[in-house]
Amino acid sequence: MLTFNYEAKNAKTGQKVKAQVQADNEQAAAKLIREQGLAPLSIKLEKSSSGGRFSRIRTKDKVLFSRQLATLINAGLPLVQSLRSVAQQTTSKPLKVVINQVIADVEAGTAFSVALAKHPNVFNRVYISLVAAGETSGTLDTGLERLADQQEKDADIASKVRGAMMYPGIVLLVMIAVVTFMIVKVLPEVQSIYKGLPGVSLPLPTEVLLAISHFVTHFWWVVLIIIALLVFFGSRWANTLGGRSVIDKFKMKAWPVGPLFMKMYMARFSRTGTTLVASGVPLIQVLEITADAVDNVHITASLHRAIDKVKGGKALSEAISNDPNFLELVPNMLRIGEQSGAMETMLSKIADYYEKEVDNEIRNISTIIEPVMMVIMGIVAITIVAAILLPIYGLVNQSGFTSNI
Repeated sequence: MLTFNYEAKNAKTGQKVKAQVQADNEQAAAKLIREQGLAPLSIKLEKSSSGGRFSRIRTKDKVLFSRQLATLINAGLPLVQSLRSVAQQTTSKPLKVVINQVIADVEAGTAFSVALAKHPNVFNRVYISLVAAGETSGTLDTGLERLADQQEKDADIASKVRGAMMYPGIVLLVMIAVVTFMIVKVLPEVQSIYKGLPGVSLPLPTEVLLAISHFVTHFWWVVLIIIALLVFFGSRWANTLGGRSVIDKFKMKAWPVGPLFMKMYMARFSRTGTTLVASGVPLIQVLEITADAVDNVHITASLHRAIDKVKGGKALSEAISNDPNFLELVPNMLRIGEQSGAMETMLSKIADYYEKEVDNEIRNISTIIEPVMMVIMGIVAITIVAAILLPIYGLVNQSGFTSNI
């Protein structure tokens, strides 16, 4: 059941009423309002009922939805009955709300793909296009199975990449915590020790760290404001076209993550293309959809340039050949697929190859990052220890020199 906010007019008194009503769809809500002797003026779905901003639907739930729906349709059940069955079985409340809205739209005569398109935050363009192709060709169950397979593979790759980035992230956080503790707690104690000693001059590293310690302890609120401003403006900049362009270029070129992200993009492009081609989606539409799905502005721009070339009569392999945003293997294998008439098979082989390469890159990065992080931690530790111990050595040398005199 969905919650609707409505405004209505009392037919007898002419008074306006604002309230809520629960119903399966807008038409049912209007019927309930009229039964109360009211004339509905406006009926709006409450935002919290539509799976709002903070009600994210997990990929796992969407995969299960696709598989269950494919199984039920393949068994011969009508679409609406299949959707109702899946809605009853799902444990995700936001997804259940979305499914109920889709059911209401389908019952009202809307095509399934059009009903899904009303929820772009849940069902992306790839999903909707494959459902539309399945509806047209009568192979909706097959298309949903392909969607579930692709979603699982995409989620698996994304999970592996996040896992590779997690170790250095944790080490960095620990390093920041240790350095902050040393600066806030340890260094002020060192300063208090040397403050009362006459004729003791502190070395430059100690002076610098003491200045940082003084600033952090006395103006910590300024540090917090600076961090908050950096996070706020940084996130806003990252959502602009210029910010995304810089970040995406960094992902593609930066060592050691550049090769990892490039292979992940190639796997995503090929896997999405495989699913779409297998469902009978035209090539131009395949390229338009994969341009959105690949999630990198530079590769997206390359695919849009390739679309113009393909429309002009060039083969896809030729259109992306010598493009720096595509690894050389991709156009070479596509050329073989075009010549043999086995584009779907070749795209699948490209995807399989680069998915394995992503695993290899993650292992390589894990091997490289550990010694690099150890070296960085060692440098930080040596710097702080030197700032603390150098004055002690200076004091000992000075005392030894004085006693000899």
